Amino acid sequence: MKIFPAIDIKDKKCVRLVKGDFDNKTEYKMSPVEQAEKYKDHGFKYLHIVDLDGALSGETVNLNIIQEIVKKFDLKIEVGGGIRNIESIKKYTDSGVEKVILGSAAIKDKNFLKEACKKFPNQIALGLDAKDGYLSVSGWKENSNQLTLDFLKEVNGFGTSRLIYTDINQDGMKHGPNFEETSKVADTSNCPVIISGGVSSIDDIKKAKELNNKNIEGIIVGKAIYDGDINLDELAKEIDA
Repeated sequence: MKIFPAIDIKDKKCVRLVKGDFDNKTEYKMSPVEQAEKYKDHGFKYLHIVDLDGALSGETVNLNIIQEIVKKFDLKIEVGGGIRNIESIKKYTDSGVEKVILGSAAIKDKNFLKEACKKFPNQIALGLDAKDGYLSVSGWKENSNQLTLDFLKEVNGFGTSRLIYTDINQDGMKHGPNFEETSKVADTSNCPVIISGGVSSIDDIKKAKELNNKNIEGIIVGKAIYDGDINLDELAKEIDA
C-alpha cells in the first residue's frame, strides 16, 4: 500500500486544519521544503501536498515552494488546492508533479474534469471531500447537495487516474479513517482510491491493509505525524510491508 505523508501549506508554513476549518489550524516549525526532505530521508516515495492558500483563492499561490520540492527530491507528488483551470494544471505538470488533484472545480463543472482528463492522461486525480455522504466544495466552506456515490457514478468513465476520498468528519480528528464509507467509494470507483482523513496510529495503516480491497491504493497520513502520534521510522516500515 502506498503511504502518502502530507504537507499542507499556508502562508509558506506547514499547517494542519481540524475538519477543514481555517480558523482551527496548527502551524508547525518546519518549512514545507524541510518537511519534504525529512520524508525523503525516511524512505518515503510519495507525497501529498495541499496548497491551502490556493484552496481559498483559486490561484497557484505556493507554486514556487512546490517546484522547489519537486526539483530537490525524487518523490512522486500529488498536489491539490484551488486548481480550477487548465493553465493551473499545466503549471504543475510542467513542474514535474505526478498527479494534479481536482476537487471543487470538478464537482461544480464535470466538463472541466472531462477536458482535464483528456488533455492530461494519467495525471488527473479527483479529490472528493464528503460529510455525511454529501460532497463539500470550496475549501469545505460549502456543502453541495450531491451524494458522493451518485457523483462518482456520473464521472466514472472520464478517465480519472486516482481518487482521494476524505471524510471531513474524521479529518484532523485522529479518530481513525471512515473505512466503511471509503470501501463503498472504492467498490464504486473505476480508478484506485486513496484513504484520507483521520489516520491516528500505525494500527490505522494496518487496518487499511486488512480491508484487502484491491481498489484501495494508498493512505494519506498528516496530523498524526506532526503531532508525534506516528513515528516516521515506524511508518516507514509499512512502506512495502
